[in-house]
Formats: sequence, structure tokens, C-alpha cells
Amino acid sequence: MQGDLRPALAAIGDEAAVDLTGQLAAIRRLGWPGIELRAVDGVALADLSAPDLRRTVRQVTSTGLDVVCLASRIGNWARPITAPFDADLRELDVLAGQCGAFGTRFVRIMSYPNDGLDEAEWGARARERVARLAERATEHGITLLHENCAGWAAADPDRALRLLAEAPSLRLLFDTGNGVDHGYDALELLRPLAGHVAHVHVKDATGAPGAATYVRPGEGDARVADCLRLLLNSGYAGSFSLEPHLVARPHDGEQADASAADRFVDAGRELERMLGELLAPYAAGTSARGRS
Repeated sequence: MQGDLRPALAAIGDEAAVDLTGQLAAIRRLGWPGIELRAVDGVALADLSAPDLRRTVRQVTSTGLDVVCLASRIGNWARPITAPFDADLRELDVLAGQCGAFGTRFVRIMSYPNDGLDEAEWGARARERVARLAERATEHGITLLHENCAGWAAADPDRALRLLAEAPSLRLLFDTGNGVDHGYDALELLRPLAGHVAHVHVKDATGAPGAATYVRPGEGDARVADCLRLLLNSGYAGSFSLEPHLVARPHDGEQADASAADRFVDAGRELERMLGELLAPYAAGTSARGRS
């Protein structure tokens, strides 16, 4: 690890509150510099009306928070490989314009769950779609981030590397907690991919595939500290974006409730503590070199 030892902390706002005011208030309680946007007042970013988008941009900008990423529905659990591709192209175009308004360059995507196709056809279609999306994103001047969640390349490092080879402008978004619910070891997935990761989501979980229970970072089975340590040792210098899923879980249709903000902030404090411990050896080494 090199450079500034202060991690760039952010969070997905709608994990704390449905309304934008509540989202911003929770991140201010943490004192963090960044926010990741996914939905405002229960409406996905790409579906916001023009007046609501202008209001959202004004409100976020007034806080001075850095928008680190926009989370899309492209290729996610609700849009399998057989879903119309035009919806994803339209969403990308809308979000590209929003990236300019919010001052960010990252949009999160996934790589299309299967829907009855054989493995070869599923893979070919998923790779073709992601390559076209990545090329279109480059034309817009933004970068797509593929998350290890739903889709063809979600849980297999070889597939992720093949996706990167066929879409060279693509980068990876690594989520520490997805492996528990999707049935793979996230740390083993990360080892060959760490150098391609440009953004990180932090969550933790216990339980079985398809029946995960989400907990604060460090209290589950996702080996969060080991994943973050590997990223730091690999030179990762991007944001760590909290997505605790303690209350809000979009894939289950669950939105934040009155308890969400307090639990969100509590999870954020655990992430701060974990990163402080992980970064302590680097800080000590820097201090020792400064005295020599």
C-alpha cells in the first residue's frame, strides 16, 4: 500500500433511509466524505423525473459529499439474459448524463442471470452485452464496474477475467459479502482479481446460500478483514462503500425503515474500526521511516 493512509469511506445512501434527506444525514453522522447513489424516495436513479433529478443534484452537491458511484439495474437479478437489452442501453445513457451532473465516472452493473439457456449461449450473450455496454460507456466518458453478484461472471474468477479481456475498459466492483448468499468463497474469488478492482462494497453475512443473514462487518463468515487486507496489500486506493443490508435489501424488496439509520451508522463504525486496525501497520511503518 502506498500514498494516503486514510481510506476513502462512502456508503450506499438508501441502505440508511428511503428519502435523500435521511440518506445524507446518516452519512453526515459518520463524517464520511462519499456517497453512492442507487435510489431516491424509492425511485431508481434512472427513473427520476427531471425536476427530481435537479433537486437531488442540488441537495447532494450542497453537502460537499463526493458521489463515488451510481448503482444501476443493468444485468442484475431482475434483468436476466433473456430480458430486452434496450432497457439496459437506455438506462446506461440516462446514468451517463447523471454522472456528469454528479461528478462521478463509475456505474455499477452485473452480468445477467441465466434464464433457461445452455451455458455456452448464456456466456456468449452475456459477454456480448457487457462488451457493448462497456464500449458505449467509454463513448460517454465513464467506466462500468462489474459486481460479483448476479450473472455469468459473478462467482468465477476465470469468467471475470474473460469478461475483462473482451471488454477492456471494464473494471471490477468487489463486494465482500456476496459470496455467503451466492455460495462461493469471496476471498478466493478475489485473489486473482484484486488488481482489477476499482471499487469495493462492504457487507458481511452468515447462513447458507439463498438464506443469508446480514451482520455488521467482521461479525459474519465473509472474511471481510482478510478481503480488505488483500486489497490494501494489492495497492487498492479506491473507495470502501458500506452496503450492510441490515435492513434494506433491494433484491428482497426490502427498503430502509425507521431503525435503518442507526443500524447503518453502527455498521459504519465497525468498518472504521476494522480499517483502522488493518492500516495500523502501514501507519507504523510510515512513522518509522520518517524518524530514520
